[in-house]
Amino acid sequence: MLWTPENWGSVPCGWMRSHLLGLEDLSREEITILLDLADRFRNEILESSENKRKLPLLSGKAIVNLFLENSTRTRTSFGLAGRRLGADVVDFSAATSSVAKGETVVDTAKNIQAMGIDAVVVRHSCPGVPKLLANNLKDCAVVNAGDGTHEHPTQGLLDALTIRRHFGSFEGLKVAVVGDISHSRVARSNIFALLKLGATPIVCGPSTLVSPYWKDYGLEVSYSLDDILPYVDVFNLLRVQFERQVVRPFPSIREYAHLYAMNGERLRRCKKDALVIAPGPINRGVEITSEVADGRNSAILDQVTNGVAVRMAALWATINSVKK
Repeated sequence: MLWTPENWGSVPCGWMRSHLLGLEDLSREEITILLDLADRFRNEILESSENKRKLPLLSGKAIVNLFLENSTRTRTSFGLAGRRLGADVVDFSAATSSVAKGETVVDTAKNIQAMGIDAVVVRHSCPGVPKLLANNLKDCAVVNAGDGTHEHPTQGLLDALTIRRHFGSFEGLKVAVVGDISHSRVARSNIFALLKLGATPIVCGPSTLVSPYWKDYGLEVSYSLDDILPYVDVFNLLRVQFERQVVRPFPSIREYAHLYAMNGERLRRCKKDALVIAPGPINRGVEITSEVADGRNSAILDQVTNGVAVRMAALWATINSVKK
């Protein structure tokens, strides 16, 4: 089959946003539109025998990956997503740019936009930078690839897509987000998506990293992973974000692993079809053991594939919603 824009039609009815800044402000319908679109990209493009062919939905468009914080999976998958859609993709290096000379991120983005780009994918250590760029750039889509401890919307979407492809729906599912909740943008995006899609999120981790105020959002809060093992359907195992912590929130990594690592013994106390996911990078022996990461319950590599599909959906939907 020859993939052409005519085969795909226009952006699905109901999506009108030219920016994807977070999942907190999206409706259930908007999240579902992106999940459905990503599912179609995965089924018809990424899993096709012709999956090395480009789908020219964004032919002639230019996308800049403005990553001012380290990234491997997210940056690579956004680059692959843009190129699979036929766009020109430029990877921006902060270390060799004028940002290192003192130029503001807004001035940098405006200068890049003046070169005729259609979208900026931005990652920054400061919460709110994607919204700042969205407020200052005209005729240009802005996609948040992670802003500090605020949100990581495409990670939340790809996690949701992984869960939906495994279980079929979210209704009645209990999803435990385990680990460093306090410093995790992934946790926030996951929680916002899961609540709107009908699942029941549970936050679990040390009391120094899991605020009791999550109960105000209707979430179950647990400080013991062992207590929730028998009734949880999905375990999303977060990395401990040492780089964002001012003080060590627990005595040692060994103690954390003893209390919160998903290992083979714990997995055997879970439901047989319990799903294990992790946003990566995973630290083997800390939040997850190799036995679990490489086992039949793990969908970690499926998440990576779904990440490309989700980012294709996000780029196509936002760029085609820009009014020029």
